[in-house]
Amino acid sequence: MGDLEIRPAVTDDVPAIVALLADDPLGARRESPDDLTPYLNALERLSGDPNQHLVVAVRDGRVVGTLQLTIIPGLSRKGATRSLIEAVRIHADERGAGLGTQLIEWAVEESRRQDCRLVQLTSDATRTDAHRFYERLGFEASHVGFKRTL
Repeated sequence: MGDLEIRPAVTDDVPAIVALLADDPLGARRESPDDLTPYLNALERLSGDPNQHLVVAVRDGRVVGTLQLTIIPGLSRKGATRSLIEAVRIHADERGAGLGTQLIEWAVEESRRQDCRLVQLTSDATRTDAHRFYERLGFEASHVGFKRTL
């Protein structure tokens, strides 16, 4: 396998990112790879916010992974800043080869660099393989999450 680069996502990466997001049973119901307009608008909003880090993992010129890291200043925990990892996706060809670990380790290190005291993430209740993966990396299933569609 070639060298891996983790870098900020750019406009040309959007089709590959959306394809990654849509490449599973949950994403196939939520994403619309045929209309990139909302994704391009979202990238513009993300790129203008210094607390948002949408990154891609690129190997041999091909996007093979992505995640979004959000830095959240707060008052709780003595004014601690925390980070939130979202939308972690690895290309099917790369799964099981350590890329997911590299992306999560990048997010944890960036969180430290941003003086975060806590890194958190959510994972759909049906993603049991992902839960084992996150636990293996030191995350604890310590909370119950709730979501409300608007």
